Amino acid sequence: MRSAPTILHLDMDAFYAAAEQAAKPSLRGKPVVVGGIGTRGVVATASYEARRFGVHSAMPVAQARRLCPNAAYLMPRFALYRSVSEQVMELLGRLSPLVEPLSLDEAFVDLEAGGVADDSASARRAGELLRADIKAVTGLTGSVGLAGSKMLAKIASEQAKPDGLVLIEPGTERELLGPMPVRILPGVGPATGEHLRRAGMTTVAHLAEAGEDELVRLLGRAHGVSLYRMAAGHDERPVVAERDAKSVSVEDTFEVDLHDRVRVRNEVVRLSDRCVQRLRAAGRSGRTVVLKVRRYDFSTLTRSETLRGPTDDPAVVREAAGRLLESVDTTGGVRLLGVGVTGLADYTQEDLFAQAAAGERAQAEAQGAQETAETVPGAGEPVAAAPEPPQERRWLAGQDVRHARYGAGWVQGSGLGRVTVRFEEPTSPPGRVRTFAVDDPDITPSDPLPLVRAPAGDQAESSPASRPKSRSGAGEEISSP
Repeated sequence: MRSAPTILHLDMDAFYAAAEQAAKPSLRGKPVVVGGIGTRGVVATASYEARRFGVHSAMPVAQARRLCPNAAYLMPRFALYRSVSEQVMELLGRLSPLVEPLSLDEAFVDLEAGGVADDSASARRAGELLRADIKAVTGLTGSVGLAGSKMLAKIASEQAKPDGLVLIEPGTERELLGPMPVRILPGVGPATGEHLRRAGMTTVAHLAEAGEDELVRLLGRAHGVSLYRMAAGHDERPVVAERDAKSVSVEDTFEVDLHDRVRVRNEVVRLSDRCVQRLRAAGRSGRTVVLKVRRYDFSTLTRSETLRGPTDDPAVVREAAGRLLESVDTTGGVRLLGVGVTGLADYTQEDLFAQAAAGERAQAEAQGAQETAETVPGAGEPVAAAPEPPQERRWLAGQDVRHARYGAGWVQGSGLGRVTVRFEEPTSPPGRVRTFAVDDPDITPSDPLPLVRAPAGDQAESSPASRPKSRSGAGEEISSP
């Protein structure tokens, strides 16, 4: 444990929803829900205006619509969120070389390692400057927690929400933690929390009073010892700059249960390809393929297969996922499918056996086609394919678009062959709404616009976090002009 609160935890406020409100002036101050927009989707983030109605993350969208029917329900725009996240992480990197991202909107920073803080005053100053920089660069707000450990810094940022800063002075940990529920501690989930409740322990103070021996008896040595130390405010985990991903996965929830086995198989193939795309984008490979199936009755089955070596070959992943699907009964209907790869590595050891098998199949198919062409009259002649009916263009709520005449806007809704677009930009007043045919050639998908208009000069040079600092006495820093 540190004697100064030099570990910082940043958590952006309602990140996805706040980004959407910043991008869409007409939604500012109104309830916004980002997530799956279908009846079976789940809420990724809800704005604070929506949270007042009881909407929260991981809630089914159908339930959220009942609680807050007048909210704007939007599809996630991860290209925008990643862009903003990169700006935030760059600001954190200027504070310290030790930045531990936890997600797009959350990270730990070791201020001491960056030389920007060594006591409470300098840590608070660094935290306030960071919040100001984030607001200036992204237009969004973030909450900051400062403490002598990662656990307490995260608790402090939760207390600071929204748009605040809380600093926990070293030596006050036990007094602060005592009345808090046991679920506030890392590693205490619903099952452990219920187990402790049955033993009469509902607050952190109860854990500290029970003692280490009692917690070991209840939870086992490793978990019991760790929990007792955390209940006393001790957390020795360092800020780690590099966090290795343990798995890569994708999943989809379907509007209507899938009963057709061929359709289920095709969805598994599609998910396998998406999973490999993410795997390759991360420059990784993996040796264990995992299939997740949630059936009509909400029962969830997971199957896995470990390959001979790490791979990023889509054919290998597709075949493994297909074999796993054969072991699952889907006759009652499937509401969710997922494909993942674990056991990640930085290199690929090609599965020669799988590749050879794929080559043999391709050769056999070619040979069969040739034999058919030789024995069946007209089999080798090209056949004109029947023209496919044109697919109706699909527009999703929240999607960025551009109109040849009216400029940039976003999809407010679509249906019955029509699409409604609100034309506005992040830096404009709330815009007008216009309706078009879904196949109007003047409307095209567009990339997200920046939330904040870049100044004429280099933002990086004007940012307080990037100014060179010199020390003048303990805990005091002077910004050079």
